[in-house]
Amino acid sequence: MTDETDLRATAAEFDRSTAAEAEKAAEDERKQVLSQFPLEEWATLPLSRYALGQDARSGSDPAYCWLMEYGAPRLGSIKGGSSRKHIMFRYRSGEWWLAAPLRGMEPQEAWEELRGQFLRAFEAVAAGDVEAVDDLELLRSGQALVTKSLATYFPEHFLPIYAGEHLRRFVGLLGGSSQPDAPAWRNNRRLLELVRSKPEFDGWSGQEVMHFLYEKFDPRPQQRTIWKIAPGERGRLWDECHDGGVIRVGWDELGDLGQYQSDTELKQALDAHWPRGSGGSLRVARRLLDFRDLEPGDRIVANRGMEEVLATGTVSGSYRFEADHSEYQHVVPVAWDVSHAGKLSKPQHGWRSTFAKVPPTLFARITAGLTESGTESAEPFTDGPVTLPEDVAGVLEALERKGQVILHGPPGTGKTRLALGAALALAGRADALNSTPHRRAAAQTEMLRDGRIHMVTFHPSYGYEDFVEGFKPDLSATGPGLTLALTDGVFHSLCTQATARPDETFLLIIDEINRGDLPRIFGELVTLLELDKRGLPLALSVSRRTFSVPPNVRIIGTMNTADRSISHLDAAVRRRFAFLPVGPDPDAVSGTVGPLELAEFFESLNTRIARHLDADHQIGHAYLLRDGEPIATENDLAAAFHHEVIPLLEDYCLGRADLLHRILGSLVDADTGRPALMSPQDLAAALATEFTSGTPGPDA
Repeated sequence: MTDETDLRATAAEFDRSTAAEAEKAAEDERKQVLSQFPLEEWATLPLSRYALGQDARSGSDPAYCWLMEYGAPRLGSIKGGSSRKHIMFRYRSGEWWLAAPLRGMEPQEAWEELRGQFLRAFEAVAAGDVEAVDDLELLRSGQALVTKSLATYFPEHFLPIYAGEHLRRFVGLLGGSSQPDAPAWRNNRRLLELVRSKPEFDGWSGQEVMHFLYEKFDPRPQQRTIWKIAPGERGRLWDECHDGGVIRVGWDELGDLGQYQSDTELKQALDAHWPRGSGGSLRVARRLLDFRDLEPGDRIVANRGMEEVLATGTVSGSYRFEADHSEYQHVVPVAWDVSHAGKLSKPQHGWRSTFAKVPPTLFARITAGLTESGTESAEPFTDGPVTLPEDVAGVLEALERKGQVILHGPPGTGKTRLALGAALALAGRADALNSTPHRRAAAQTEMLRDGRIHMVTFHPSYGYEDFVEGFKPDLSATGPGLTLALTDGVFHSLCTQATARPDETFLLIIDEINRGDLPRIFGELVTLLELDKRGLPLALSVSRRTFSVPPNVRIIGTMNTADRSISHLDAAVRRRFAFLPVGPDPDAVSGTVGPLELAEFFESLNTRIARHLDADHQIGHAYLLRDGEPIATENDLAAAFHHEVIPLLEDYCLGRADLLHRILGSLVDADTGRPALMSPQDLAAALATEFTSGTPGPDA
């Protein structure tokens, strides 16, 4: 909970007039909903007027679900994710998707059941019995839509906030508690009760409360991904996108992206239209879902080729599918700024595809007008506030919630780098997270010398005496024979320092945590790791000294799942850690080597590894990086492939030539498992032939 005084002061400083224009627009949208879908006509509302996929999508006669998701954003957003939030909708193919409680019904029968529950919910709220909505189980399948519907028809009973996680965060912020399984409308009501109990919100409208909470305590990630999106091949649609205030992408055959719930489902649709055996379309599927889920305020860059910035943009609305447009029917509204247009001083090889992530440092240089200065490799542009990368923010949130976290994934995925990044943030050096490798390394060295951050690597011979305490040879003793002295281990020393400085956070990073015998190393301290047992005194087993783990100590461990899966860890240890996956990132290796598109090769190779071995044995993106950048030459590619990738896979396959052949195909002999010998130039072409087949749809 935020301190009551801080909340009151923040509310007093908030300029309520900033919400006035939005409040008027929201009321206009509410009147539009009431006009097109009067409450008294719901009893006879036909399915064609309710569901997406009915051709009544926009204009003067939109479907109810379209209007609530796309046509009334100022009433509060329910955007994001798939169309399954609407409980039922029709695919472009004509098939219907129905929520689990409706499965097996005909569409009309399902609609009558759903409409009946909507009517009962409206009647209950109108009668003042809001709690009765909890009994309508079907409506739980579309909580955001239902809560927005209730808030639209009965604004006096609800706030214009509908995301379940956001509601829980805001309830906690105002000092309340919410049940994890409570539906969104109940937490919305709980939040409204808390707001009405606070004198600082006297006279505030729901719109003012919403704007205040999101502006001052936004629960969304601090730093959203910045995307580079090409407006057609070689920017041929740029004029249309600029004049229309939108960004368009192709893959029209897929239909509305809202009908897809997951990247796997969208990949299947991609494969159906663009058959490919490599599995590389999973990356395209993920990028299309990222495009669909862009939020107002997100930043993007429009490009032509690998060196030209056409404009930067700020997303201003929600994704929509324009089926009546001749091409490039996937659309997101954007406010463009062409003042940042210019040539980059060096090509961005990852920009060959439609979508690419833009590092914050590069974006800062683009928006600062430094595109042609040749300074991209110099010290980063740091004007403006520093925000945390999403992965670092996730680690810090897990540490705050659990006290200790294990970052797990295949080798080479950047687990140690992420742990050190979280340490930099805790040490107040978040400015170094997006800096040059040299500055980041210097900041890490300085941080480790500070004393608040300790780093250790576990191994099979590491024990309790190294971690907690034990008797070790006293090297300062001058007498004859061996003299033993009680010595504090690294964790004991860290806790002693943390006890003396209770207002500072101390962090222990344990690299390769799964290589140690964890029950033996932690001993009785396993119990004290739980946050509610911090400060609890305990007698150590060796010295019988009283010891406790102070509340300002945190632990980050890293483990390679190729060595040992999470399930193999001791259960008592496992219960006391949060586990965050750190997987291979194809975007980190966006680029080309000759005819080979690295990211597609990387993802296709990992698809095969997961199919024939398992996901824990995939390779990380670090194998295809040099000095933090994707490898760019045939020689570097050959070195990485022959000296790192193949030896790793040979170890995984345990001498099984047939298994190695199924993974690498023509790159190894099927009988002997011997890698084929070829020049570096020929290797790039061979990998392109074996693992890639061209990206479906348009490129940059």
